[in-house]
Amino acid sequence: MGSSTGPSAAQNHLRVESLHRYPVKSMLGESVDVLFVDDQGAEGDRRLALIDATTGRVASAKQARLWRDLLKCSATIEGDRVHIRLPDGTTAVADQDGIDEILSRLLARPVRLLDSRPDGATLERADPDQVLERGLDAEVDAPLLELAQATPGDSFVDLAPLHAITTATLAQIGTEAQRYRPNLVITTPPGYPAYAENEWTGRTLMVGGVQVTALGPTPRCVIPTLEHGRLARAPHALRTPVTENRVQAFDFGVLPCAGTYLAVKVEGAIRTGEQVSLG
Repeated sequence: MGSSTGPSAAQNHLRVESLHRYPVKSMLGESVDVLFVDDQGAEGDRRLALIDATTGRVASAKQARLWRDLLKCSATIEGDRVHIRLPDGTTAVADQDGIDEILSRLLARPVRLLDSRPDGATLERADPDQVLERGLDAEVDAPLLELAQATPGDSFVDLAPLHAITTATLAQIGTEAQRYRPNLVITTPPGYPAYAENEWTGRTLMVGGVQVTALGPTPRCVIPTLEHGRLARAPHALRTPVTENRVQAFDFGVLPCAGTYLAVKVEGAIRTGEQVSLG
């Protein structure tokens, strides 16, 4: 008898390797052992964001020229409060007096920290190809992206409630999961193809009692290439998908992608180590 290989046979060997949430948009986040998810996304994820007081747009490292220093900060949830660790090692609390002034000084630009997404909130998504070619401080095309078009509620996610990526894709690109800011990292067995997330679109992923639907490949911006805390710059984190995995991404066109966006079909708690089944 021959042995079965490939992604279909390997589906029973998919597992949740790690879970992540990012309490403040474009800051580093935290790893957790259990993550509750519902139709609005992961609990505590992208629930705060900085607003540029001059333009009214959401601050995002997608516009690296202005906001890449956000990735030198990290945010964690302790009790019911968000704590922000600043590059100098000091910590501030998101609801403390003077937090806007603290963050404005850090970024050399007036900002306000909000806990609810304004209607029609947008951010600048600098053209990633132009950034790679011209440098982080160059003036490049930066079309506006309206946030959370596939997500109910008032979080600051880019598009969909959740984002997942496989270890096969990460290994192919040769970089850390942290750069792609996923909620779920899914372990794959040897031989599982990179970018298989492309083929999950429309399918249901079952994780314990939770069910999520794959909405489509996740388009990549310049963020994975930037410094992330102690991680140095990594241009290949974008250049490799540019070369290997340019696919149709929703109605945004053909773009470099890695990972998949997810919508929550049946809510509940996801735990690290749980098996992931594809329906």
